[in-house]
Amino acid sequence: MEVSAKVIAEHLGGEIVGNPDVTVSSVARIESGKPGTLCFLANPKYEHYLYTCKASIILINKSFEPKEAVSATLVRVDNAYEAVASLLDLLNTMKASRRRGRAWSAHVAFSARLGKGVYVGQHSYIGRRASVGRNTQIYPMVYVGEGVTIGDNCIIYPGVKIYRGCRIGNNCIIQANAVIGSDGFGFAPTADGSYKKIPQTGIVTIEDDCEIGANTVIDRSTMGTTLIRKGVKLDNLIQVAHNVEIGANTVIAAQTGIAGSTKIGESCMFGGQVGIAGHLHIADRTRLAAQSGVQADIKEENKAYIGSPAFEHMEYMRAYALFRRSGRKK
Repeated sequence: MEVSAKVIAEHLGGEIVGNPDVTVSSVARIESGKPGTLCFLANPKYEHYLYTCKASIILINKSFEPKEAVSATLVRVDNAYEAVASLLDLLNTMKASRRRGRAWSAHVAFSARLGKGVYVGQHSYIGRRASVGRNTQIYPMVYVGEGVTIGDNCIIYPGVKIYRGCRIGNNCIIQANAVIGSDGFGFAPTADGSYKKIPQTGIVTIEDDCEIGANTVIDRSTMGTTLIRKGVKLDNLIQVAHNVEIGANTVIAAQTGIAGSTKIGESCMFGGQVGIAGHLHIADRTRLAAQSGVQADIKEENKAYIGSPAFEHMEYMRAYALFRRSGRKK
């Protein structure tokens, strides 16, 4: 699928410098651009590639002025980094072909409800009283348990397991092999030193516009619901324990673990391998550096933390400087 500079500029609200009719069919990094590809320049450290790049079209910021001649057609936009994300979405939409109907080997219970335009792939299972919204794509080998609700325009990739009663909103993407609604890790010690399993009777609720990464696990609540608010983006290999609540538009990188009953605020950003203890409250817009370990409430909004145990970023840097200085040989 080819798209012209004119179409790209119209889609992005950009200005063309060069040939508006030149076309591209894929996107490449600016250091490896070739004819027929589109690249973008957002970071000044890559500017030198702009003058040697062979790409047909390059997105640049309106505020940027090249110091040398550029052979490619330029499309000037307000923010090249944001624009390329929008453009990738456009190209993906143009290439994508939504399937409809159900594969012969899929099992759909008689009491399940499928909306218009739903696709159910081979060997997928839709349980009793489950409901799947319009235009949702359920790829092969997906398990949708009894009473599950999935909204409109969702994509459920192969191998996903959604346990009984869980609720998925509209426009959600769940990547391969994620597990939604497995039992929370709840065991009560007994007098003889063994552990008695605590029944996990709740569900998981994922609101609209969320994305759940591959092999991520979100446990059902003991009672009530484990809650993933609107717009949350979870990376691969994340563990979300029972009764956790993650606030709207929070993004969390891979291998993070969140213990039970912790409440995370809105618009937070967590790096990879963050660990958060149970029953904590994390304020809105909190930023946690990779491998941070949080063991106490974070009450002040819009602060950055680092370390294990985690503490405020500037305080950490001062402490680290003292640590480095004390370790030097005299």
